[in-house]
Amino acid sequence: MQNDSLFIKALKGENVERPPVWMMRQAGRYLPEYIALRNKYDFFTRVQTPELACEITIQPVDHIGVDAAILFSDILVIPLAMGVEVQFIEHKGPILPKTITTQKDVDGLIIEENAIATLEYVSKAIKLIKTELNNRVPLIGFAGAPFTILCYLVEGKGSKNFDTAKQFCFTQPKLAHQLLNKITDVTIAYLQAQVKSGADAVQIFDSWSGLLGPKEFNEFSLPYLNRVADSLSQIVPVILFPKGSWYALEELSKSTASAIGIDWCIAPKVARATTQNKKTLQGNFDPCRLLLPVPQIQKEVKEMIDAFGKNKYIANLGHGILPNIPVENAKAFVDAVKNYKST
Repeated sequence: MQNDSLFIKALKGENVERPPVWMMRQAGRYLPEYIALRNKYDFFTRVQTPELACEITIQPVDHIGVDAAILFSDILVIPLAMGVEVQFIEHKGPILPKTITTQKDVDGLIIEENAIATLEYVSKAIKLIKTELNNRVPLIGFAGAPFTILCYLVEGKGSKNFDTAKQFCFTQPKLAHQLLNKITDVTIAYLQAQVKSGADAVQIFDSWSGLLGPKEFNEFSLPYLNRVADSLSQIVPVILFPKGSWYALEELSKSTASAIGIDWCIAPKVARATTQNKKTLQGNFDPCRLLLPVPQIQKEVKEMIDAFGKNKYIANLGHGILPNIPVENAKAFVDAVKNYKST
């Protein structure tokens, strides 16, 4: 682990001269170099070919100057490894033709040991990335949170509300928890394999937990986030990112995770107060603001860091970077963090 990097220091809560910076979905769709590869190879070829995943992972380090790399992969490699067909249609998103809705479906999923064997391409990619990075910046591994993976398994596609998945949880809670436990077992083993291969930190994306109310979050998301964090936090820093679940910050601050990612829907001051400064916070620049003129981006980045404070903070977006963001604006965001000086 790169203990002297700003990113790892921030995760450990150590004093830093400025916050580290990276961007969710930084390895991908807004970069011309990525688009060139996308035009040559389909999505899962890019994900499952270690050399391509390595190249894409390192592109934002070379071209944008971020302080950490994040593995180029996808959260839906977990359903694939569990024996569920996943199709990815460019510009439309994922489709899972056979959904998981019955006891028979849950029982038929491939379990932990066999699932991890099919994800060897991720471990190979991480080892290659670490070699190519040559300690320039740390590497973040990641996985989807169990509730978010359940949403795709039950709904069968992306959705604004995931009503079918929520209905499954509410009407068949026993079966839902069986499914969540299976997903959690595979996810833990998968992340442990990433760390063994060289990942310096891991992030858990609960992209759809914000669709749950506080009571439902505590039942269907929080216990599984905690299980994952508890299983990894002794060997690597863990970042939890339950998008939209601002109401859960107080509970999440009790977790064993090192950091909590937040979106743009909560003020830094409120996030700090709610977590009692127990955790490093990550976020929360609205990705749409990267379309502003560069001087405005610079101004708002400074205001954001002033509000969070430079310590126990990782500058990031509140969600993934958008495909239409100009590269120069993405770089302006990163450079504004790097040039930060408190007043």
